[in-house]
Amino acid sequence: MNVFTTNSAGMEEEINNASVVFKPKGPRPKAKKKEEVMYEDVKLHSEPTEKHPDINAKRKKEIVHEEVRIHSETTEKRDSNAGPLPDKESEKRSCFKKLAYCFGIACVILSLEVGGLFVYIVSIHDVTSQLKSNQAALQEEKYNLNSHISSLTSEKENLTRNLGNVTDQLSVFKNLTKSQSLLKNEIRNLTTEKMDLTDQKRNLETKIQTLETQNLKLETEKKKLTEQIQNLEAEMIQFNTSRAQWSINAYCQQQDSPRTCKPCESSWLHSQSSCYEINDHDSAGQKNWEEAQKDCRGKGSDLVVVADDNEKETVSGNSWGSSGFRGYWIGLRAKDGKWKWVDGSDLANTSWMTEPATDGRCVISVHNGGWKSVSCDEKQQWFCEKAALSV
Repeated sequence: MNVFTTNSAGMEEEINNASVVFKPKGPRPKAKKKEEVMYEDVKLHSEPTEKHPDINAKRKKEIVHEEVRIHSETTEKRDSNAGPLPDKESEKRSCFKKLAYCFGIACVILSLEVGGLFVYIVSIHDVTSQLKSNQAALQEEKYNLNSHISSLTSEKENLTRNLGNVTDQLSVFKNLTKSQSLLKNEIRNLTTEKMDLTDQKRNLETKIQTLETQNLKLETEKKKLTEQIQNLEAEMIQFNTSRAQWSINAYCQQQDSPRTCKPCESSWLHSQSSCYEINDHDSAGQKNWEEAQKDCRGKGSDLVVVADDNEKETVSGNSWGSSGFRGYWIGLRAKDGKWKWVDGSDLANTSWMTEPATDGRCVISVHNGGWKSVSCDEKQQWFCEKAALSV
């Protein structure tokens, strides 16, 4: 017969596998008492298991198997000692034994189940109590965590706000640093400028001292020049008086009685409103253009400036003894690619001078030959011209 039991986890274990063989050997009047004894033995052996539910399942299985084995051996011995029983009665006993065995095993299984259930209930109660305590602890920890999270959130907001303030302050600090750098550069530049100004001041002071010294010298020279000017003015007055007398003597003939005055000096040619001096020197007394102009300036005149055709004919007709490239200097020369007179005016009538105005070239007048361009460095005769007096 196979017997199974179910533990608290719902699993089945095989407890005992025993074959019981009953041999009828006669009547057994005391069978009921033996069965009761067997049941009591099984019950007594099963009580410790019920009282100790913490024994593991394997140990329980071994104990039950051992009890059934001992009880089976005892029964066989008793049956062997007893005499044969009648068939019907032995069948009844056999059935009753089987039922008793089944009932005992069922009791044992029920005891095991009750013990396991009690253990399971106790363990569930302990687990439930532990879960409740754990739940309460978790609730308290959750509350603490929520409080901590709230404080952390508040602290985060404060830190974010402080970070913004720090960022603004950092920006202000950077701007201040830039301003400080600019100020340092300006101070450095101003210091350099100050040093330069100091050097300039020293130089100016030195120059001022030099100028003061020069001023003293200039004042001394001024006094000398003032004295010289005063002397020159006195000489100029005297010269003008002499010149006036010279002019009177030059323009007014002394042999005439009374004196008669002329528009030009005795050696000058009078034509219209001008006086002309014809310098017809030989080759030894001839001059270049610059020398001739200087000679005319010394006489209060210039090289002749031709204003019209009549004056051109007068100059050309009085160019005595000239021919080819030998003639008389007039006040016309090439300057900056143009023909210019000594008074700074340009040649108005370009038909009078058709040759190109090449720098370094001056103009001569040739008797009945017109005007020609020659080098200003050549030696030539010359004409001087000045205004005639009105008499």
